[in-house]
Amino acid sequence: MTTRDKILQAVRQNKPDATPLPDLADLARRAHDHFSDDVVHRFGSVLSGIGGQVVPVTSWAEIETYVQQYYTVGKQRIITTLPQLAGVASTVWKSDTVDESVVVVDALGALLPHTLADVELAIITAHFGVAENGSVWVTEPLLGSIQNKPLRAVPFIPQHLAVVLSAEDLVPTMHDAYKRIGSEHYTFGVFIAGPSKTADIEQSLVLGAHGPKTMTVFLLD
Repeated sequence: MTTRDKILQAVRQNKPDATPLPDLADLARRAHDHFSDDVVHRFGSVLSGIGGQVVPVTSWAEIETYVQQYYTVGKQRIITTLPQLAGVASTVWKSDTVDESVVVVDALGALLPHTLADVELAIITAHFGVAENGSVWVTEPLLGSIQNKPLRAVPFIPQHLAVVLSAEDLVPTMHDAYKRIGSEHYTFGVFIAGPSKTADIEQSLVLGAHGPKTMTVFLLD
C-alpha cells in the first residue's frame, strides 16, 4: 500500500457522521428579495465595484463598434467563440466541438492553448450572470475543444476578457444560480467575476495579476 493509499484509508476510517444540510430557505428568500430589485442595475454596480464594467448594447453591431473603438482591430489579436463578431476577430470558432469547418479565419492550430499567448481580447458568452456578486457562469461546451483538449485557457489567458450576455439571463443571487446548475452535469465550470486581481503585497491592488486586466460584459437587451 502506498503512502497515498494509507492516507486516504485513514481519512475514510475517520470520516465524521453525515449530518443534514442546514435549511437555507429563509436566507435564500431574503437574499432573493434583496437582489431581485432591478437585477440589471445591481449586476452592473457590483461588477464595477470589483473592477469590471458593463456595456449595455442592443445589437451585435454595437458590440463590433465598441471593439473597433477601443481595440486596434487587425493589429491586436482578437478571438471569439461568437460568429456574429467575425468582423472584428482574427480567430472565430463556435462553441462545443471545434473542427476545421467552424474555424473561420485562422488555421485550427491557432486555437491550441500554447498559441493563445498573444491574445489581446477574447470575447465569449456565458450561460447567465449573478447580480449578487457580478459573476458569469461559463462551462466547457461554451469554450469548445480542439483535438479532444478543452479550450479552458480562453477566458484566463488574454489581456482583456469580454462576455456577451443577454439581460434576460441574469439571476439575483447565488442561491438562484445553484438552483439552475445544481443538478446539471459538466466536466468544467467556473464563475468569473471581474478581472484578475491581487493585493497580497502591501495591500497594493494589481489588476491582471494572473489573468485578464479587464473584464467587460456586453449586456444585450
